[in-house]
Amino acid sequence: MAWSILAGRDRLSLGNGMDLRLLSALEVLQARREAGELAQEAGERALCSNACLLARALEQSEDHTPVFPDGRGVLAGLTAEEIAALARRWSAFSREANPGPNLGEEELEKLKKNSGMTRENGSDGGC
Repeated sequence: MAWSILAGRDRLSLGNGMDLRLLSALEVLQARREAGELAQEAGERALCSNACLLARALEQSEDHTPVFPDGRGVLAGLTAEEIAALARRWSAFSREANPGPNLGEEELEKLKKNSGMTRENGSDGGC
């Protein structure tokens, strides 16, 4: 995802040459589908879901290339504890960066002012 309308920022540096980035809705759906294919039992679903999410969200800071090719690669390369910790960090970052549908009036006005899209520069307010 190159840019988010609502997010304050799209990346979180982990300080070790890697970033977590926000994912598009399509990427989240793809991660869920991949996790469904990887999980053999119901108890494996959460770990596989987190691994597939991280496969898309964890990138090299310098060139934004994925650290892992897919969820299976994450499962092979990280411990269950590392996967859980990184997934928690991504989840907290996503909640912080995406204000959600219940913005207050003040936050909504600030978002409108900072979005840069007006009738003058190309937005007619429609979809």
